[in-house]
Amino acid sequence: MKKVTKIVVLAKQVPDTRNVGKDAMTAEGTVNRAALAAIFNPEDLNALEMALQMKDRIEGASVEVLTMGPQRAADIIREAMFRGADGGYLLSGREFAGSDTLATSYALSCALRKINPDIIVAGRQAIDGDTAQVGPQVAEKLGLPQVTYAEELVAINDTEISIKRRLERGSEVVVSPLPALITVNSSAKECRPRNAKRVMKFKYALATSEMAVAEDKSKAFIEERPYLHIVEFAAADVNPDPEQLGLSGSPTKVKKIENVVFQAKEAKALTADDADINSLMVELIASHTLG
Repeated sequence: MKKVTKIVVLAKQVPDTRNVGKDAMTAEGTVNRAALAAIFNPEDLNALEMALQMKDRIEGASVEVLTMGPQRAADIIREAMFRGADGGYLLSGREFAGSDTLATSYALSCALRKINPDIIVAGRQAIDGDTAQVGPQVAEKLGLPQVTYAEELVAINDTEISIKRRLERGSEVVVSPLPALITVNSSAKECRPRNAKRVMKFKYALATSEMAVAEDKSKAFIEERPYLHIVEFAAADVNPDPEQLGLSGSPTKVKKIENVVFQAKEAKALTADDADINSLMVELIASHTLG
């Protein structure tokens, strides 16, 4: 019986689409990432917390983060390490640019075959796409059972995992054999905060490409402390089919994107008087806003 030792969290650095303004889109209809702050995808933080709970229950287990993106995406690996993760992997290169969910899941599955985790945990969806497709696609490509909409870790051992999952009109508890892939809802427990000792321990962690431009003093410091090295994979390191990467591997074609910004054009002040309330109700019913 294989013991669970390696848990990998799929995470993504995304533009903060919760604060979209008029400059959020470029003239070409693409996201203006320079105008939006880059953040840790919210549901991936829920996934990180569930992975850390698994680690707490399994002696000797580790939690690592896998993210695909440019060099700056290493920021969310460091953030995960501050919260309890043991390390991470950055999958980066121009070959991955323009990937839709199909190409993204293919690239991630190639990296996961190299990492060979016992459990994969991911957020349900990313706020810059809202497709909820990448996690299930990765599971299919790896031939793994999957549990979606996970809300609570019920039990786990070396052979199976019990998960409470959120449904449209309630919840259910399912049992899955391991290895497996779990996607986690925003209704799951929020991620634990940064730990001050871990921030001090891991704040100098660098990915391979970051080390290449670091000062010699920093390089020597990290070489003496291997736990500060964030593993970086280029496309060639994960042995993919180049035709399934990036734009060439992305059948999704966006025909049109519109940036819609809602603005209040008029306001109405009301008192607590019954006549004012009745007048508002009549107006809302007449406009079919109510009723």
